Amino acid sequence: MRLALRTGRWMAVLGCLPLLLAASPPPGAWVPVRWPWSDARSLELLTGTPVNCLLLRTYTPEFIAAAQARGVVALAVVTPGGDIERALTAKPDGIVLEGDFADGAAAAIKNVPVIRLGARTGMPLGTGVSVLATNQGVWPGISADDEGAKKSGPTSGVWIDTNTGFLRGVRAWGNPTVWIANLPPPKTAVSTTRYLQVIADAATSGARWVVALDDDLVPRLAAREEAAMGTWKRIATLLRYFEEHPEWRELPEGGQLALVQDPAKGGLLSGGILDMIAVKHTPVRPIARQQLSPAALAGATMAVNVDAAALTPEQKEILRGFTRGGGTLLTGPPGWQDPTPGAGKITLEKAELERLNDIWHDVNSMIGRRNLGVRLFNVASMLSNYLAAPDGKTAIVHLVNYSDYPVENVAMHFLGEFKHATLMSPDLAGKPLEIYKTEEGWGVDVDRVGVCATIKLEQ
Repeated sequence: MRLALRTGRWMAVLGCLPLLLAASPPPGAWVPVRWPWSDARSLELLTGTPVNCLLLRTYTPEFIAAAQARGVVALAVVTPGGDIERALTAKPDGIVLEGDFADGAAAAIKNVPVIRLGARTGMPLGTGVSVLATNQGVWPGISADDEGAKKSGPTSGVWIDTNTGFLRGVRAWGNPTVWIANLPPPKTAVSTTRYLQVIADAATSGARWVVALDDDLVPRLAAREEAAMGTWKRIATLLRYFEEHPEWRELPEGGQLALVQDPAKGGLLSGGILDMIAVKHTPVRPIARQQLSPAALAGATMAVNVDAAALTPEQKEILRGFTRGGGTLLTGPPGWQDPTPGAGKITLEKAELERLNDIWHDVNSMIGRRNLGVRLFNVASMLSNYLAAPDGKTAIVHLVNYSDYPVENVAMHFLGEFKHATLMSPDLAGKPLEIYKTEEGWGVDVDRVGVCATIKLEQ
């Protein structure tokens, strides 16, 4: 009898194992993809990948159940005019409202998570939502003019279209989980390298790109063509690289330059002052104007106040205290106002860009050739992001290469008493780098960077 009871208990536990193994991850761990298929066979493509969240425009209750049985989160995408109640009858794990919905639409949906996926200007900044998302973004890469030549930007260097400045500005509010769900360029067969660049563009700023496959890749992947499967495998490898290091998303921006800006104004635009500074590989710490404090400025030696007229008397006093403590402060020119994005607008107009040039030239002069945390060399086709632990014991530098070929002989000079440097990439678990002395601090050399790499510094 006792043996029978024990056997029964073990059978009960074993019966629960499939449910335990298929438990859904929390929203902060969702790795999202716009899934273009609704047949159960397509779910085989998820095997061995970190993808665990599907955004579905077409679906059946049976397909959603099949995804959930694999521990995959199934989100029903509803667009304006769509039937939310009908979507809920399929029992998805959540609803994605994509497009322009009334303010109360999300609140009216009960018992399942709701993600608002619309314009940047509609993002509920500072509200603590589980996932802060937008479907507006530029397609990252080296910008070209109408004749195909590389375009030079306000920084006089090769201009890189990127969402990094916008994403860093949004994350300055403290939202841990940010999605950017821009689609590939229409009528374009996207190369594998370009897919990897857009993933890395978001991930190195602590966000996730909602993977979206172009119209050429979808049928080839469904047919399991070898080249298409190779592209999918490399996408999954890069996603896994960043998902295996969730601690990177928790690290704050490092460096000694702070930029005070309202994320709900110019911070929502791509190609602004944050992107200009990033192109120069100067570490910059965006501070939301609403969260300006002495603690937020701690460790900074320079600060840029983009829109002085927007500050409250208390915030102005904080900046005066910063300068009294020896900090250098640059304020936007008199009469300058940080532009407020209009509906559907995500980049600066030409006139706004020209006015912003005045601030940029002053910023560039203030920075000069100083090392404000790290300096990089031979990185004309790259962007970087310097993240540092508050205790100063660990820092990382993400590198993203936006060209179509690897970059060789990259040098990085850094400040701080770091004794160990390790190079990591999607294809490299960890390679110790030799640290050498420089005039300002220390340096390391990297032989080669494909699409992206990370240098980890440790005391």
